[in-house]
Amino acid sequence: MSDKQNEKTVVLDTPIQRGKTTITEIVLRKPQSGALRGTRLQAIMDMDVNAMMTVIPRISTPTLTPQEMAEMDPADLTMLSVEVVTFLLKRSVLADLPTA
Repeated sequence: MSDKQNEKTVVLDTPIQRGKTTITEIVLRKPQSGALRGTRLQAIMDMDVNAMMTVIPRISTPTLTPQEMAEMDPADLTMLSVEVVTFLLKRSVLADLPTA
């Protein structure tokens, strides 16, 4: 798989302030099965907030803290969640999706 299929960068609408550092984008990497532990696949596919708050910190760079996840702009959480779900789809399914 190419890097494009294994990583996705999401630019945040509302940057996260971490001390003196401002985080403006999050890089997500395709999760391995172990990163999904403690969640249900159906909950992830449904973009369940609790499931996403568990999985996203495990696959994000920089690694997001529980506090940062709890205070995240819902629009940013939604975009990150869409990318997580996209990682879980088969390539054949992705090939059939319309592109913007």
